[in-house]
Amino acid sequence: MVITYQGGAFFKIQFGDITVAVNPISKDSQLKSSRFGADIALVSVNHPDFSGVDQVSFGEKSAFAITGPGEYEIKDVFIKGFKSETKYGGDERINTIYTMHLENMNLCFLGALSTKDLPDEVAESIDDIDVLFVPVGADGVLSPADANKLAVKLEPKLIIPVYFGNAAALKSFLKESGEEAQKPQEKLTLKKKDLEGKEGDVVVLEQQA
Repeated sequence: MVITYQGGAFFKIQFGDITVAVNPISKDSQLKSSRFGADIALVSVNHPDFSGVDQVSFGEKSAFAITGPGEYEIKDVFIKGFKSETKYGGDERINTIYTMHLENMNLCFLGALSTKDLPDEVAESIDDIDVLFVPVGADGVLSPADANKLAVKLEPKLIIPVYFGNAAALKSFLKESGEEAQKPQEKLTLKKKDLEGKEGDVVVLEQQA
């Protein structure tokens, strides 16, 4: 599995010949977008910064869009969506937290979550997380301190901060998590065996877009 950060809350995940786009940035967003073909697109919030499904239907690939809570299976990828809330951009909106199981690993995307207190249904359903994507640094999402508290509570093996280009918020989150020495890397190439011995290790990905 190869994970790259495309800016905003936008990640590209590749494994075999399958590509998943998580929270692709719309061309209507003020954030810089990027285009590529994806098989699956996950959308956490109905907002241009998260809902650019058209940007990842490209070439021979037309992305299957998942835009809310539910259970899904596409091309042997198992996805669950859980309803939560966000105040992203200053307005109250529905936020969908996604878990995704592939290549024997569990990934969890918190989207634009604004509170460290998860709904009971979500808290009970999310466990054994291998990679947690936690938002910091944007208006209406978790503060660096709350992001760290929630990440510690969920006990993932790896934590990837979603920092919306906000270097100050990223620095604050790294300080909260005791990972100030972390340097951004271009991509994360991951196999299940690479997770052995990991307990809440932070990985910072460099924005590619």
